[in-house]
Amino acid sequence: MLTKRIIPCLDVRDGRVVKGVRFQGLRDAGDPAERAAAYEAQGADEIVLLDVSATPEGRGHALDTVRRVRAVLGIPLTVGGGVREADDAAALLDAGADKVGVNTAAVRDPAIVSRLAARFGSQCVVLALDAASTGPGGWQVVVRSGTERTSLDAVGWAQQAVELGAGEILLTSWDRDGTRAGYDLELVGAVSRRVHVPVIASGGADTVQHMADAFRAGASAVLAASIFHFGDRTVRDVKHQLAAAGLEVRP
Repeated sequence: MLTKRIIPCLDVRDGRVVKGVRFQGLRDAGDPAERAAAYEAQGADEIVLLDVSATPEGRGHALDTVRRVRAVLGIPLTVGGGVREADDAAALLDAGADKVGVNTAAVRDPAIVSRLAARFGSQCVVLALDAASTGPGGWQVVVRSGTERTSLDAVGWAQQAVELGAGEILLTSWDRDGTRAGYDLELVGAVSRRVHVPVIASGGADTVQHMADAFRAGASAVLAASIFHFGDRTVRDVKHQLAAAGLEVRP
């Protein structure tokens, strides 16, 4: 049985980790390299590093930040933000990323997913999918750090992206992001049932029970930020409690 992964997320703006609610009201949460090293020491399985202002500002990812994080990190690193073409992904991989996340550019030009998979392999391509509820059992894709809603059905888009070559789905509930109200389990379940690749649940984590519920809904991994950044819980404590609840996690 594959172990369930615990992944701290570092949303970065101007070289600092930030966190808000629904991508707004960002407040400082520390230095990304220091945070990454601390989370690895606590037992994190991976780190996700997202440049939350790269796409809205029309620029690429801050490569120096990626290099600084990679220099202190031994576990897998996924980096997203500002990826518009394969050369952008190549620069991130050269800077130390193991996987590259793509969101807005893939919605604009779905073929970029296939180009990335052909050049780097599907295992390197993560579709970052931000979804907002449209009512019971429905979600639409939002892009540009949550500032723009599209007409795309989120579940259908996840399936299409996997068919194009995405090797993983980073699934964020826009409605739950930063609220600490728990993951959108219906969304996690709907996407997990439609794709054959790992789904990372994101948006709303506050308790270990929330994480356990996301795993039982079909997630292969859970992403969390606020509960780790502001000292509510450590990765180590989360893993101990998940193991006690009967879930397979890496010690």
